Amino acid sequence: MSFEKLNLNPAILQAIADSGYTEPSPIQAAAIPEVLAGHDLMASAQTGTGKTAAFILPALQYLTEPSQSKSKGPRILVLTPTRELANQVNDAARKYSKHMRVKTVSILGGMPYPLQNKLLSQPVDILVATPGRLIDHLDRGRIDFSRLEMLVLDEADRMLDMGFIDDVEKIAAATPASRQTLLFSATLEGTIATLAKRLLKDPKRIQMTAQQAKHENIEQRLHIVDDMSHKNRLLQHLLTDINVKQAIVFTSTKRDADMLAEDLFALGHQAAALHGDMNQGARNRTLTRMRSGAIKVLVATDVAARGLDVAGISHVINFDLPKFAEDYVHRIGRTGRAGSSGLRYPSPPART
Repeated sequence: MSFEKLNLNPAILQAIADSGYTEPSPIQAAAIPEVLAGHDLMASAQTGTGKTAAFILPALQYLTEPSQSKSKGPRILVLTPTRELANQVNDAARKYSKHMRVKTVSILGGMPYPLQNKLLSQPVDILVATPGRLIDHLDRGRIDFSRLEMLVLDEADRMLDMGFIDDVEKIAAATPASRQTLLFSATLEGTIATLAKRLLKDPKRIQMTAQQAKHENIEQRLHIVDDMSHKNRLLQHLLTDINVKQAIVFTSTKRDADMLAEDLFALGHQAAALHGDMNQGARNRTLTRMRSGAIKVLVATDVAARGLDVAGISHVINFDLPKFAEDYVHRIGRTGRAGSSGLRYPSPPART
């Protein structure tokens, strides 16, 4: 199937072609027609499969038609669990709308309120936000959802894991009942299914892969260590491998991320930390340096497990294992993206 067969506007098709894509991924081919047909949607797909475009492209198609409302509020709202994922969605929206007149705004924690207030006072087409910060603006009456047509819950399972379920439901309650709702999640069962019953209307269900699907293009290795000293030496050994182009090393705490990044930098590695205590400017600068190749080793907490898309990541190292199995899947999905190969190391606790 080609993108032309999805009945997208020529301006969108041109932006897709400019990006070098010729055929939709399976999740895009399955989801886009359902969204354009006006259905609510529950969808699950493996990370790195083009999920973001599966909702951004039909959202942009809607924006080719003028709104029937005269308000300045957004027509499309995308909620994401992390700032990094919000930035990725924002970048995708701007990339695919480059030949259109579309105003995209991000409302994230860590950004100055005066700047966000100014952005929200102007007409907005697509609003990408994290739930906590959006609730702040909603409570202050700074957002008008009267012309909202589509609500997208991206990585809904992660938002629930992070305790955002009440915020998500409060935001949804403030939007028109006529809205179309799309929910993307690693799993479509349990609490997610319960949430979907409350927020979605007779949704179509798409599940491209099983919840426990394997990353077939990612080689996985397990190393057993004797103690923390052995664990640190093994990490140093792994990072000196000539096959390591760029690596993400995951830790369980922000403090450990900072300390490990400092230790690796002292050993001569181009290393830096990324975690939730950093302000948005510092996080953006770190990711920019990572994408430019100035940083070879990123030591991160799970804030980077979802929404971080850097083409050159060849290795993912779980220095500490995550609390949830879904987070492990998303961590290793930072490598082996878009059909490339990758290598990841799960590192269990040291033996005593």
